[in-house]
Amino acid sequence: MLADQIAFAVAAKRDEIADLAADLVRFDTTARLPGDPPRQEAALQQMLAERLRRAGAEIELREPAPGDLARWARQVGTELDFVGRPQLVARWHGSGGGRSLVLNGHIDAVSAEPIQAWSVDPFAGTIDAGRLIGRGACDMKGGIAAMVVAAETVAASAGPLAGDLVINTVTDEESSGAGTLACIAAGLRADGVIVPEPTGFDVWVACRGSLTPTITIQGRPGHAELTQPDWRKGGAVNAIEKLQVVLDALARLREHWRTSEAQRHPYLAPGTIVPVLVDGGEWFVTYPASCRLTCELMYLPQGADERGEGTLVEAELEQWLREQAAADPWLALNPPSIGWGSDIPPAEIAADSDLAAVTLEAATSSGADGRIAGFDSWHDGASFIRAADSPAVAFGPPSTRDAHTIDESVSIDDLVTCAQTIALAAIEWCSAR
Repeated sequence: MLADQIAFAVAAKRDEIADLAADLVRFDTTARLPGDPPRQEAALQQMLAERLRRAGAEIELREPAPGDLARWARQVGTELDFVGRPQLVARWHGSGGGRSLVLNGHIDAVSAEPIQAWSVDPFAGTIDAGRLIGRGACDMKGGIAAMVVAAETVAASAGPLAGDLVINTVTDEESSGAGTLACIAAGLRADGVIVPEPTGFDVWVACRGSLTPTITIQGRPGHAELTQPDWRKGGAVNAIEKLQVVLDALARLREHWRTSEAQRHPYLAPGTIVPVLVDGGEWFVTYPASCRLTCELMYLPQGADERGEGTLVEAELEQWLREQAAADPWLALNPPSIGWGSDIPPAEIAADSDLAAVTLEAATSSGADGRIAGFDSWHDGASFIRAADSPAVAFGPPSTRDAHTIDESVSIDDLVTCAQTIALAAIEWCSAR
């Protein structure tokens, strides 16, 4: 049978998958902040483009133009440009009438710092004891290698499928999802999308969204070495000490969400809010006049508004904090204010969708012991679901526990299983009319 032939052909390319994954790790594509210069994103994308062109794919390699992402400014900001950071779309055209499939992967990886803590050079692409070690090996350059070899094998062995098969490698997933959104803005759509994130061979059908509120607490400055009168009589108020009121309120909100029926989801944890950054004070002998607390807030698909965004959750946090702070006399008169940063919306598809079923069946055929699940963080598949009306799942090797870690690694055997699954899913999906 064709499926057996394809699975065998992919397994025979074990060393090729390992070598490609190692080559990808050797490019420094560290995730950026706005204003950072390009690193080696263009070189990596050009290498893949040339490889996929030789494999018969039609290549589009482009740097998105300023303004392409204006409609998603809340998610990606307004300061990004893509100079030196092209996006790649490689397409094998189908014979006609079949379902199209996009295989999407992000080439950016989080910082390797502290590099001195690694046992190997994080950009050397070291293979040892059957594992690839390096920054991005697990998240998700290993997955990209698997999907590239899977697609090449299908294109070479199965002949033209009925539907288009597309490789899409992008930048900026680790920060905002801007790369995938830029491809969607340029017209990329599909009947199905598979993102080979390190899912542990589960099929992710849902993910949470994130908001980034910054809460500002006002105090009243005064000399820190002098005894201060009561604040009602003009005395100083320590904004950092008032921060504890806010932290206690957020802890109560987390517990409220943890036990709320409205926060139940079959595949995702309840929403949460985590303090991540604190900045306060002006001078070491002055009562701090203000303090700022930045948080990471994760919210569920059912918590989104009619546009799929987090305005309802924003309103809930604002009301909660206002009511909780009212118990403190100073904060009742000087309530904390909230500034809202990015909103990276959640998404989900039906657990019994065709795409989930095809991917899970292909995984089972490849010997992967997975299940339908969700991701408590976020991945680029959510943008296809929301912005392109294209159903998407994530499926890849074990596991997120290895992502973003010192000595990040992935099993070569697991990459082979991932590639076999993607190849089998592509044949099944793109052959159906």
